[in-house]
Amino acid sequence: MERVKGNRGLLEWVDSIVFAIAILALVFTFGVRVVQVDGSSMNPGLVDGERLLLSSLPYEPEYGDVVVIDSYTDYGKLLIKRVIGKGGDVIDIDFEQGIVYRNGEALDEPYTADKTYLSEGVSFPLTVPEGMLFIMGDNRNDSKDSRSPEIGCVSEGDVLGQAVVRLTPFDKFGLIS
Repeated sequence: MERVKGNRGLLEWVDSIVFAIAILALVFTFGVRVVQVDGSSMNPGLVDGERLLLSSLPYEPEYGDVVVIDSYTDYGKLLIKRVIGKGGDVIDIDFEQGIVYRNGEALDEPYTADKTYLSEGVSFPLTVPEGMLFIMGDNRNDSKDSRSPEIGCVSEGDVLGQAVVRLTPFDKFGLIS
């Protein structure tokens, strides 16, 4: 009789562990993902090789969010960029002064490495089509982003999610702003 009680306790532990693993698998499949920063386009805030926790839950991208764009886009690589404009916004860039404007107002961008002096071929002012986003890297003069005809405005449907937490390196662990 004592052996049955011991097995029952072991089975309860195994059942609990299997349940926890199943929940974690669902969370990591549908709720969060881990992505790695590739390159210097988001310096100084995000650095090459850092790992980020990405919220994959459906949400409406907001100005200033750091988003991850699917690699299935024409560009063919995962993109980690900041949302600058949404559908209907007029984006203009004064490349001589290095200032980005949204709907006629200069953006306050304390997260950038430098002012925006590099034009990549898109003509400005540009009206962002509905359902699309205008995205830029924080390292404006070393970033392939919506200023490039190769990328242009990206579909909101291609957003995998919002980067919310820096996981590594551990000494920089924390929320992404």
